[in-house]
Amino acid sequence: MAETYRSVISACGTLRVSLHSGPTPGQGWLPLTELTSGLELLVAAEAARIEAGHGAAPRTHVAASRLLHHYLWSVGLLFSGPWYLTGELPVLRPEDVWIEIATGDLRVRPGGSAPADEVGLRAAVASHVEPVLTAFQPYVKRGPRALWGMVTDDLVSGIWYLGRMRGEEEYAARVAEAVLPGDTAPFPGGAEFRRLAGTEGRSHLTRTRLGCCLYYAIEPPDACVTCPRVCDADRVRKLEA
Repeated sequence: MAETYRSVISACGTLRVSLHSGPTPGQGWLPLTELTSGLELLVAAEAARIEAGHGAAPRTHVAASRLLHHYLWSVGLLFSGPWYLTGELPVLRPEDVWIEIATGDLRVRPGGSAPADEVGLRAAVASHVEPVLTAFQPYVKRGPRALWGMVTDDLVSGIWYLGRMRGEEEYAARVAEAVLPGDTAPFPGGAEFRRLAGTEGRSHLTRTRLGCCLYYAIEPPDACVTCPRVCDADRVRKLEA
């Protein structure tokens, strides 16, 4: 599984994950098993990074939401990336995941794997993130449906991103729709890709996130291209810029 993880990390240039082979990474890394007790420190560090990068201190729920979005997107790819490439679903235990306090980066200790279908992938992701959502909920001030909507969005966007990086966006969209066709509790929605007509005969795949990732709150007035706040005309302009 280590080699497959390396392939995913290499393809996804913005995936902030490194591999670990020892018992623990050492000082400065918070084990996922201690997330609840260390989350206040992690959120404060995320707020400091946002202030340093964007010139303004975010509200606590914004910093927590951005950190949770980063974690869900990353861990979603750690499950879906190897499965997308090989059909094998990684075993990713909480005791094999650490978060670096200073950066928010993840470190994982590769384990075993087993063949799985879409149902198996959904179940593995849901089982892993459920305690993470419980820990974050008091900080992000969102209800269960909104939190599981974030999981849905980040699982879809991870598969979509990996496909784009490999030059197979259309295939990746079909895979994401098979993984999340809708009505697959606890995920409150599906991938629901659609096509936008662009200029000069071009067309673009897009979807609308179930919830906002709050990027606009740290970089106003900008927003993600899949944000519910962005109309289709603006999406086309962003995609073709």
